[in-house]
Amino acid sequence: MTGASADEMSAHQIAAAVRAGERSAVEVLDGYLQAIEAREGEIHAFNLVTADAAREAAAAVDAAVAAGDEVGPLAGVPIALKDNLCTRGLPTTCSSKILDGWKPPYDATVVTRLAAAGAVAVGKTNLDEFAMGSSTENSAFGPTRNPHDPTRVPGGSSGGSAAAVAAGFAPLSLGSDTGGSIRQPASLCGVVGVKPTYGAVSRYGLIAFASSLDQIGPFARTVSDAALLLEVIGGHDPADSTSIPEPVGDLVGAVGGGVAGLRVGVVRELMVEGIAPDVAARVNAAADALAAAGATVDEVSVPACVYGLSAYYLIAPAEASSNLARYDGVRYGMRVDADNVAAMNEATRTAGFGDEVKRRIMLGTFALSAGYYDAYYGKALKVRTLILRDMAAAYDDFDVLLSPTAPTTAFELGAKADDPMSMYLSDVCTIPSNLAGHPAMSVPFGAGDDGLPIGVQIMAPALGETTMFRVAGALEAAAGGEG
Repeated sequence: MTGASADEMSAHQIAAAVRAGERSAVEVLDGYLQAIEAREGEIHAFNLVTADAAREAAAAVDAAVAAGDEVGPLAGVPIALKDNLCTRGLPTTCSSKILDGWKPPYDATVVTRLAAAGAVAVGKTNLDEFAMGSSTENSAFGPTRNPHDPTRVPGGSSGGSAAAVAAGFAPLSLGSDTGGSIRQPASLCGVVGVKPTYGAVSRYGLIAFASSLDQIGPFARTVSDAALLLEVIGGHDPADSTSIPEPVGDLVGAVGGGVAGLRVGVVRELMVEGIAPDVAARVNAAADALAAAGATVDEVSVPACVYGLSAYYLIAPAEASSNLARYDGVRYGMRVDADNVAAMNEATRTAGFGDEVKRRIMLGTFALSAGYYDAYYGKALKVRTLILRDMAAAYDDFDVLLSPTAPTTAFELGAKADDPMSMYLSDVCTIPSNLAGHPAMSVPFGAGDDGLPIGVQIMAPALGETTMFRVAGALEAAAGGEG
């Protein structure tokens, strides 16, 4: 952790201490609010810090402890929420001007579950506008900076949530992952980030980017804390038609399970072109560490992975062009008046959306238009099927797959801002799991030649979180042993 005065206790330790009455939730919260006050001006992890509401929530937890009531597994644990999660009565902006002034009338399911578990929300974190980006530079409210080096990006789109944990502003945070938006910033900020199986965590109250890909997941400083948070937010939700009935399982218990007897495949297609040598070296070191811990490690081919990026940048913009049609100046946030409704719609969307969002809306609309649907969108869906087939074949022989999370360490602010294709390549390793709907996570495993964090990605088949967390726990232990 890079924060100067932040609480060093894990989420597990905080909750245990609060439940036992050894520390008050208010005392814990004050420590984190002091850390935010000390560095938020430099990092800009938050769009909104809700200090007063957090103090009320922490005091309620302390009162429940004093009364002998059950206070939940995250009792008094501060948590930061990505600003595309609906919070009743609080501004929810998606870091876009077009939602200016909008306050949702309801909480996202994950927000409700966190409150029931005793967690204390400290604020809403910055993101690339509508979660479209890989650096958190596309925010209408300015970029977030990497706590390890403020001249570098934190990754994106959940850069604010990753930076909040890395800077010691909160021990836990939530992000959303459509093409790598949890795992890539986790890698660049040196924290743990998890994208669950599609449907394992309710999307109710998550403002949609690409509905067949979006998933909410945790950031944490440790694998065990990430497991605890996923257990709290996971599970079936009748309010989300894509929610699956299967529980997420005993993930905390899996973390110390070891990897003896597990089969680990290093994906050949994700270890070649575009992967920096220092990143590839850390992935190979991680594979060696798992082999030393008792796993069987070998190389595996997932051929269709190389087409994942192209397919994603047709499917996701196509869904976004439909989802974002609702922001028309009538129902949400900003409205720019004009002589007639059509002119008002155009003026509102022109003023309200940033360049990257407009680029993806136009790309998606083009891909879905008559005459181009079969040539582009239809072929992208076929590639998605091929990726599912190839990954299923790989999981016939391996329990988990291993790859880099991101091709490089954190790059400098502005370095890729004018080169969208270069920016899109930041997600080349993470996109295949989104297209397949499978779980995947990034675990810090050392540093690059520039001293900045490198994350290793662990991928698993659908509902394979328990095995994935076993491997993550072993990698975390090995990384600690190296230090």
